[in-house]
Amino acid sequence: MKLYTHDRITAMRTRGSFSALQWISIFLILFAVGLLVTQVVTYSRQRAVFPHGMTIAGVPVGGLERAQAAQRLLEAYTLPVELHYNEEVIWLDPAVVDFQLDLESMLAAADLERTRKSFWAGFWDYLWNRRQAPVHIPLRATYSEDRLRAYLQSEIAARYDIPAKAPVPQAGSVNFQPGELGTALDIERAILPIESALRSLNQRVVNLPLSRTLPPRPSLTNLEILLKQTIDLAGFDGIVGLYMLDLQSGEEISFAYQNGVDYPVTPDVAFTTASIIKIPILVSTYRRLDGEPDPETENLIEKMIVESGNEASDWLMERVIDPQRAPLLVTEDMQALGLENTFLAGYFYLGAPVLRVYETPANTRTDVNTDPDVYNQTTPSDIGMLLEDIYQCAETGGGALTAVFPGEITQAECQQMISYLKRNKMPSLLEAGLPEGTPIAHKHGWVAFNGIINLIGDAGIIYTVGGDYVLVIFMHHPVQLLWDPSSALVGQLSRAVYNYFNLPTP
Repeated sequence: MKLYTHDRITAMRTRGSFSALQWISIFLILFAVGLLVTQVVTYSRQRAVFPHGMTIAGVPVGGLERAQAAQRLLEAYTLPVELHYNEEVIWLDPAVVDFQLDLESMLAAADLERTRKSFWAGFWDYLWNRRQAPVHIPLRATYSEDRLRAYLQSEIAARYDIPAKAPVPQAGSVNFQPGELGTALDIERAILPIESALRSLNQRVVNLPLSRTLPPRPSLTNLEILLKQTIDLAGFDGIVGLYMLDLQSGEEISFAYQNGVDYPVTPDVAFTTASIIKIPILVSTYRRLDGEPDPETENLIEKMIVESGNEASDWLMERVIDPQRAPLLVTEDMQALGLENTFLAGYFYLGAPVLRVYETPANTRTDVNTDPDVYNQTTPSDIGMLLEDIYQCAETGGGALTAVFPGEITQAECQQMISYLKRNKMPSLLEAGLPEGTPIAHKHGWVAFNGIINLIGDAGIIYTVGGDYVLVIFMHHPVQLLWDPSSALVGQLSRAVYNYFNLPTP
């Protein structure tokens, strides 16, 4: 009986001890399960947002949900770009150039990184506090370059560019006041820095690239006004015929002017050609030369152009062109070139007969009369266009001379003509208006009767840094041309044209 009671008590004690351990075990198990659930829930919440350290297009999005990240990106990249044009500040709204973030693709890439590991693998790293390396999703965005160009042109360049100011003639002189430089937006160079600013979070200020624009050349109208004012200031009351051709642009000035009156120049005004007719003779000579001129022909050309010898001109025409009809053939050549107001009707020697009387549109005018010689005549525009033909032939091998006389006049021959005309030196007239050393290929002439000069002319091609041009000036006075003031006026007119092509720098 006692033994039974003792065993029972021992068993009961044993059961009581087991029960306490069991409860402790259960508690620990429940605690572990609760802790696990808590960690799983916490991790699940963290996994639902972007991981710590992640950036999208440079914007930190760690701990943000997808919608929050999208909003933060929009806030960052829709800020205006600050453009500086000198001291002016312009704010460029990215929407103006259709700047758009590719949110879907960037967020999808971020989601892919967020869920790259399986849930439990990520949870295991979480439990061991293993943080993944920061992930950076690059910017993906587009914009319209065409819209940006249009904006820069219409909203900035049109509003803020400062145009350069052309030089203007100085009153009472043949000089030009320097123009003023302008400022222009360099749109091509502005595209890249603005694009970079649109794609940047911090560098959203752009100093717009600007360029200095050179003053434009004054209009030919301004030059023509200056030339006529120069004639008026000189007090010359005869008639001045002037032709100027810009050999680069083809623009020209042509006028016949007297005492404030402009005569029509269609047709142009006829003048005695004087020794300037030797330019047409030179052209006709080379047309008929077969190969290089022999020494005698070279000598005659030299004397005709450089020394302005009349006898040499006659001998050259008889030797190369035709013994009897050379002047008429020279005229036919000019007419073939379309120079209908230019002719040579006889030889130079005293008492030479007039081989033919020419009536031209220029010498049949009744509104103006320069008493042109029946032996030789031209107009400023005719002789100017002939010089242009020689120039084009010498420079390119083309032009009217080679077109009208194919195979008869070569580029090398035109270059020889230019060479002879450059050797004609005259310190007054056109040359007087040019800086020393300026190349000029020209021929001058005048008409004097009993020691009284009534006509002066000079026609040439002037080669300058600012551009090559043809300038022809004829002056006629029915009573007398005094050499000093008249030649000085030609020099002033020549200087005005030179200054137009070689303007002072601002």
